[in-house]
Amino acid sequence: MARHEKAELGVEEQMEVTELEAQKTYTNASRIVVTEELRKERARITWKVDVRLIPILGLMYAINGIDRTNLSVARIAGMEQDLGIEKGDRYSIALLMFFIPYFIFEIPSNLVIRKFGAANWLAFLSFAWGIVILGGAFAKDWTVVVGVRILIGVFEAGFFPGCLFLISCWYERYQIQKRIAVFYSVNLLAGGFGNILAYGINKLDGTSGYRGWRWIFIIEGLIPIVLAVFGWFIIVDFPDKVYEAKHPFLNADEVQIVKDRLEADRGDSTYDHVTFTKILHTLAMWQIWIYALLFMAAGTGIYAFAYFTSVILRGMGYTTDKVFLLSAPPAIAAIPYSYIIAWTSDRCKMRSPFVILNAAVCLMGLMITAYHPSNNVRYGGLFLGLAGCNCSLPSVLAWQANNIRGQSTRAVASALQVAFGAIGGIYASTTFMQKEAPKYPTGLWATAATQIFAIVASAGMVAYYRLANCKADKLHIAVEGHQRFRYTY
Repeated sequence: MARHEKAELGVEEQMEVTELEAQKTYTNASRIVVTEELRKERARITWKVDVRLIPILGLMYAINGIDRTNLSVARIAGMEQDLGIEKGDRYSIALLMFFIPYFIFEIPSNLVIRKFGAANWLAFLSFAWGIVILGGAFAKDWTVVVGVRILIGVFEAGFFPGCLFLISCWYERYQIQKRIAVFYSVNLLAGGFGNILAYGINKLDGTSGYRGWRWIFIIEGLIPIVLAVFGWFIIVDFPDKVYEAKHPFLNADEVQIVKDRLEADRGDSTYDHVTFTKILHTLAMWQIWIYALLFMAAGTGIYAFAYFTSVILRGMGYTTDKVFLLSAPPAIAAIPYSYIIAWTSDRCKMRSPFVILNAAVCLMGLMITAYHPSNNVRYGGLFLGLAGCNCSLPSVLAWQANNIRGQSTRAVASALQVAFGAIGGIYASTTFMQKEAPKYPTGLWATAATQIFAIVASAGMVAYYRLANCKADKLHIAVEGHQRFRYTY
């Protein structure tokens, strides 16, 4: 149907026409004979996309994570003495205020990323939060730090969901978890070395009259500014827009191969414009709220360990220098585990067993960290806890991406899911109370409760999806608008 004819239809009719056209394209794409030559060409194109997309996004998100959580290392690098942020609940307030704008601006950011272009928007966000971090180095009062945290929340809000939306639009359903795992593993690697970096930067304490924590903010503010410049040149746009670039890295035939592959996989390579009706329709899907809560559970564990690992280690009696160094190994050790889980999950075309496994591993780590009398064993609990929650995140993201169709739905659902990670951060920052330092029993048990929820909720989703798939097979009915589409569990 021509564009001017569509414009004359109502919103609901437009949605029906778009779905019918998508169904036709999906059917045609699924009939393509995949020869050995085509298989090799697909692999070559996928590799080109991998090289242009995953490393730069991973690096930018890595510094995003470091900047989001650098308050914990700044705290023990002199900020407590300079700004009095340890008094009362000031530290928890500073942590909490980041998450309010981080939650609010997730969905709006994903709704405009296509309008401005992926490279333009993601590079702008990186540049903006770098400027804010840099400005935070000159704070004279703890309330200024709170303001800095709010602005960081505004600009960092759109980066992670924007990356996920972009990645999910380039890959097939059972290719995606490996890519998310690699993308996220760069963040884990940087998170581990971030504390070592902070340790090195802290040695500048007193240089040019600045305390160590100010140097942490200066240097960790400059890095995303530099990465933003590189990102603007490297990041590729969405598949249907990439050929519009001045110097496209894929030609028209290569783009068509990508679109045919995505159509055969799930039938949503064509962008369906976001409307208010579609947003409401997406928000009415109960499954995306469960995925959001599962992400919140993973996020609670991640933020709990990110913000309080250094404090817990210091409570074990280690010096500041040793705290910086001992914070790195648990995060780095999670990387190979994350990729093994992702590779196995994609290979088996299953998600739920790994979500449940990771929640159980995190739960075990939390209990060991909370209650074992030996500091060495408690430190081992950090390895388990960090591995479980950090590896759960790619699994949960991939599970949702596998079970939704339509780019407008994907944009809203991925933003909502990541927004609930902010709720996990709020939950973690308020349940780890200063008066319970250094063991934080309430915080550790509150985090454990989210892992128990993840196990129970995942089991419930498996039961629902199995019944839905069996019903579709038996009655030959469409799932998510397509006859051949089936839920992943």
